[in-house]
Amino acid sequence: MPNPTQTAVLLKSQNIRHVRLYDADQAMLMALADSGIQVTVTVPNQQLLAIAQSNTTASNWVSRNILPHISTTNITAISVGNEVLTTTPNAATVLVTALKYIHFALVSAGLDSQIKVSTTHSSNIVLDAFPPSQAFFNKTWDPVMIPLLEFLQTTGSYLMINVYPYYDYKQANGAIPLDYALFRPLPEDKEAVDLNTLLHYTNVFDAVVDAAYFAMKYLNYTNIPIVVTESGWPSKGDSSEPDATLDNANTYNSNLIKHVLNNTGTPKHPGVGISTYIYELYNEDLRPGSVSERNWGLFDANGRPIYTLNLMDSGSVLANDTTGQTYCVVKKDADKKMVQAALDWACGPGKVNCSMMLQGGPCYQPDTVVAHATYAFDTYYQQMNKAEGTCDFNGVASITTTDPSLGDCILPRSGGSNGTTTNNAPSLAPSANSTTSGGVLISDSVCISRLVGVLLWSTVAFL
Repeated sequence: MPNPTQTAVLLKSQNIRHVRLYDADQAMLMALADSGIQVTVTVPNQQLLAIAQSNTTASNWVSRNILPHISTTNITAISVGNEVLTTTPNAATVLVTALKYIHFALVSAGLDSQIKVSTTHSSNIVLDAFPPSQAFFNKTWDPVMIPLLEFLQTTGSYLMINVYPYYDYKQANGAIPLDYALFRPLPEDKEAVDLNTLLHYTNVFDAVVDAAYFAMKYLNYTNIPIVVTESGWPSKGDSSEPDATLDNANTYNSNLIKHVLNNTGTPKHPGVGISTYIYELYNEDLRPGSVSERNWGLFDANGRPIYTLNLMDSGSVLANDTTGQTYCVVKKDADKKMVQAALDWACGPGKVNCSMMLQGGPCYQPDTVVAHATYAFDTYYQQMNKAEGTCDFNGVASITTTDPSLGDCILPRSGGSNGTTTNNAPSLAPSANSTTSGGVLISDSVCISRLVGVLLWSTVAFL
């Protein structure tokens, strides 16, 4: 996994302007210094009980984790815990106290106008979520939610909620159409209609967000904005997760970004942008659990995009949006003898520099004819400026949008030293075992979370 310095370089190369960290990692905060990137840090759940004991404990936490960095690192929010009500219920009774103590420490330091304080929630705390107008928070948590909402309203903060249409779709056992979860267009007669309000819902994301708005309204809070602190779709799954695919992940995140950046809003609040963090920045190869748990990232552990984000219609693109970027690779099941002959031609008459594939070179491994031919074919294709007919090689090659680079073997024009692509497009503002993954925010700029998340700030961000 890239270290904090490498991660900061990646964020800046991607024009990501907001990030969310799942802790307050000192090395990461130092790496983000003087970057201008807006940072949300997190008080880990295991520290809540201690912080809620006294103002002094909270003040010490702020002194250790915020004050040394605030002059150079643009810290704009603190999440006190992450999904506390559903993952650490023993700390629920002290949650609001912990928020108040952290906020008081910021007031004492003169930072309360710069740094907002809130806490993230799983959307599971909202019950009876459809139709959204009937939604309400789990009443078990009313003793927490009512004072929490009062605190958010009083301090001008926002409700943080994690929204995962993938899990809603998966757990619905066919009741939710895949297109509805992926923001794909639906015929009007297939749209979900809230019969109490006659509002039409064309996607799960909007329905969940509006359910949270209505749940706050049920408790008589109507002016607290929502920030979606996690949302995404896994690009790979096991046999029980057939819809965790590259195509679906690409479709969901691309459509989510367009939806947020267009300031579509939700049916309840049309035109009111929903700032959203994309979960997450990196795949987490060592995370336990199902295959999908390790494959939510926009980038792999080497900083290369996992898939193409198709954002052209939004007017803004992430630097890892390689729309229009294509590669030449060996066709699946191509005859190996024909592949070898084409490889020989590429390294000979084709004038491809094949020294990178010699033993000891960065493209020697894997030492297979397919891997070597892919390097040679794509190099030739790129050298010929992708001219028509330059990715054929007697029928054993085909064009793809998936970067075939492996390890240290970075194919020509597939990116810089970290494997990412760059462009001059406008910026977007938009986890577990490693503090170097994160989220991205979608906003009028882009954001990131865990080690790093990306936010779509009425616009888009990343985690």
